Amino acid sequence: MCTLEKRGNIFLLTLTGADEHRLHPNLIDSLAAALRRLRSEPASSSTALITTAQGKFFSNGYDLKWALVDKARPLLMSKKLRALVYDLITLPMPTIAAVTGHASAAGLIFALSHDYVLMRKDRGFLYMSELDIGYKIPIWFSALFKCKVGSPAVWREVVLKSAKMTAEMGVEMGIVDSAHTGAEETVEAAVRLGEELVSRNWDGKVYADCRKTLYVELLNSLGSDETVGDYGEEEKPNKTLSRL
Repeated sequence: MCTLEKRGNIFLLTLTGADEHRLHPNLIDSLAAALRRLRSEPASSSTALITTAQGKFFSNGYDLKWALVDKARPLLMSKKLRALVYDLITLPMPTIAAVTGHASAAGLIFALSHDYVLMRKDRGFLYMSELDIGYKIPIWFSALFKCKVGSPAVWREVVLKSAKMTAEMGVEMGIVDSAHTGAEETVEAAVRLGEELVSRNWDGKVYADCRKTLYVELLNSLGSDETVGDYGEEEKPNKTLSRL
């Protein structure tokens, strides 16, 4: 599913294999377990997380083939992904997505849940496919976009035109921080950025607290997903997420 290795003060989380890395509950659980391991590491020094993937895809979104068997599965998958995003937003270290292949729909949302997005420019698209495949995006997707991307014109391009964006287009739109030639170069650039951030020797808890304040609207939206029938009426978001 995924591996987690430490290189000095950098943690490298890699989605393994040559498949589409679709967000099946098993993959989400594997990623969540890796983040729990990060939280359990002794806080002896400043650290950073880089997430990347093997093969042609960073993540091609939800595993819809698995999800559409019954009504309970989309709800489960949505809750697990929202909990994963919550874990990333509250992680006590800088986070970088090194996007080395296609990132579509929920896969793009997963990438955008990191502080920085670096992408290879010789392969792969960023793509919100929901309009093309006939699915409504949930409010919390919109909340994430609005936290991460400042321009309503870009929201329209991404959501209402389902644009397939290259890395260079992503840089122009303010979605991607930098574009690089090849997967190896993208990960190397992510490591350099991670080392630069680590060198500031920030307190991880303070970093996470600042991030939570910056993205408070997103955090407040994670307790519900109206597209799967979870309206979050019975429990507050953080309480709900803590039980997943």
